[in-house]
Amino acid sequence: MDGPNDADATVRLACGDRPSVRDGITAERVVSVLFGTDVEAWRTGWQRTAAGPPSREAVVDASDVTRSGAASSTQVMANGGLAYTILGREAGNERVLDALASHLDGAPPGTVDLVIDDLAPVAARDGPDSAVAFTDRFVARFAERANRIAIGYARGGPAEVVSRIGDRVDSLVGTDAETVAVERLSREDPTTFGYVRRHWAEAKRGIEACDRNYPQSKQVHAALTDPETTPRTLGATLSGLVTLGALDTWSETVGPTRYDLTAYRPDRAWAIGAAVETGASDD
Repeated sequence: MDGPNDADATVRLACGDRPSVRDGITAERVVSVLFGTDVEAWRTGWQRTAAGPPSREAVVDASDVTRSGAASSTQVMANGGLAYTILGREAGNERVLDALASHLDGAPPGTVDLVIDDLAPVAARDGPDSAVAFTDRFVARFAERANRIAIGYARGGPAEVVSRIGDRVDSLVGTDAETVAVERLSREDPTTFGYVRRHWAEAKRGIEACDRNYPQSKQVHAALTDPETTPRTLGATLSGLVTLGALDTWSETVGPTRYDLTAYRPDRAWAIGAAVETGASDD
């Protein structure tokens, strides 16, 4: 597919909590796709942005929040500058894209900003492949017609999605601090960075599966099903996550290192993984 450098629109991926996906959206006309928000909550969220709501917005609601219907319906609220189409979660990718296209009919190229509230529900419900496929079709179909494209991806979704759509976007925001930390680790301790790069996802799963507050690496390893790591390689990965600020060690021991899982920061671990995956996709 043609990447963003071949199109007029700039494409931005915003990781983290909403409303960061709306930052930089200043067009008077916006078309939004909702996978994780309903129309009312989405419209209210514009009030938390510096620019406020657009003068005119069309919304395609394909979220889990809204019940699906056999036929989509479009409602127009002329006084509020809003038109919205309700599809619900069962709508396939092409149906959502066709609804988007109908709201772009008649708009001069480069005058509309396009926003996806959050791809994470698509990845969680239908798998990372579906989220990536939707992004591919979305950018290929609309990049030459839009002014800006902003795509949201909430922390907690599969981080591999970030790396797989990284070459479709012009900028990635929301993992800046973690990217700096990861780059520093790769320079200062490339061996530990290598373990984090290969095994961060398994380490994250082990931490979240372990029922101990202060385990050794072998105890975290024992909580995993069919691990690719050994206790030693997992321990090196956990050490890297400590350096990167995702968890701490428990200092009250003179034996093998124990990890303080009460200080575990899942959002930080996810952002580290996204930063690692994005860096890997650039190699």
